[in-house]
Amino acid sequence: MLEFFRCTKWKIKGYLFFKNFVDKLFLKKNVLLRLALFSIHFMTSTQDTPYFNSKLPHLGTTIFTVMSALAREQEAINLSQGFPDFDCDPNIIDLVTHYMKSGANQYAPMSGVLPLREAIAEAAENLYGCILNPETEITITSGASESIFNALACVIRPGDEVIILEPAYDLYKPVTELFGGQIVAIPMEVPSYRVNWDQVEAAITERTRLIMVNTPHNPSGTILREADMRRLAEIVRNRNIFVISDEVYEHIVFDQEFHASVLRYPELRERSFAVFSFGKTFHATGWRIGYCIAPATLSREFRKIHQFNTFATFTPAQFALADFMRNADNYLNLRAFFQERRDKFRALMQETPFQLLECEGTYFQLASYGHLSDEKDQDYCVRLTKEVGVATIPLSPFYATETDHSIIRFCFAKKHETLERAVERLVQYEDRLGR
Repeated sequence: MLEFFRCTKWKIKGYLFFKNFVDKLFLKKNVLLRLALFSIHFMTSTQDTPYFNSKLPHLGTTIFTVMSALAREQEAINLSQGFPDFDCDPNIIDLVTHYMKSGANQYAPMSGVLPLREAIAEAAENLYGCILNPETEITITSGASESIFNALACVIRPGDEVIILEPAYDLYKPVTELFGGQIVAIPMEVPSYRVNWDQVEAAITERTRLIMVNTPHNPSGTILREADMRRLAEIVRNRNIFVISDEVYEHIVFDQEFHASVLRYPELRERSFAVFSFGKTFHATGWRIGYCIAPATLSREFRKIHQFNTFATFTPAQFALADFMRNADNYLNLRAFFQERRDKFRALMQETPFQLLECEGTYFQLASYGHLSDEKDQDYCVRLTKEVGVATIPLSPFYATETDHSIIRFCFAKKHETLERAVERLVQYEDRLGR
């Protein structure tokens, strides 16, 4: 009570100051005005409220949330955010249900259930020729985003520099800055979205601590090839530089190309955190289950962060995924599954005036509209959602400086009828695509 009156005394002093000011200004004592001022000052005073200094003052809501919300508001067809509108395999749902009913509902081991880590090790050996110790080199996380967060947290110190290739997934920059790191953004060549490795090497300083790569690449849909990975290995050789390789679309690579995982290259693997996603692979993004593969020394540091971040991940789904992975076709068939959708969507889009860019992987298709309109890409996507009823993603938010090349991203991880209805609207309202 004493503390209350002590705080209130200062609020009353503040009120008296404002009262005298108002009395002099209006040359009369308006009781109602003074009472109103007292009420406002008393209720809004920050005398006892700590000053909050945001660690990420320039960060707003992600473009994915913004465009999906707008799509719902406008009842538009949502080809913006990267999630399927079809369900995952019913067999894996049955497996999750089985393990829930069997009592697997308590904390999983911090590093993940061993059968799942063993299944991952077997798959990595078959796919990439990489021999892993499931006890010490594989950690199950609550989504790939947590893996990236943990990897950055255990490597980055204040003042360290992180090289990213833009356009880049919007998680990389704010998490780096959260730990005091500085982003060094290297633009990919447009419209091919190839990496200029000479430019990457020229950007390296004594403060460079990490290079982030993403293949298959979101948002461009391009892939890194063997020559890219060997050039990256040359760049980091004999340097104290780590690599985070975001490989969440590892199984979605088209036209007989292979996925150039860092796990294929021993020189890279020994300094890399390789990040993967079951959500992307098995059409279950809402489960938020991913994993990180890293050498034992790096995994030990990674797990120090993980254990005080989420500690463990949804237990019954881990056992279900371990069983589901026993049939390799469940993930190997993903390439053909999405290539068929890519080809169908690209064929449909030939009826529109958009100029399509190459799509080598992921389930994203880029399209240029610069010949149709000079609008900024974010304005264009908003108008497309409102006036045409199709929601897409602008590319400028994938750049630190919001570079705008008049290119937008479509997601084709949708039912055939969804893609058909979306393109029908684009054709029907073709006159609204330009301005």
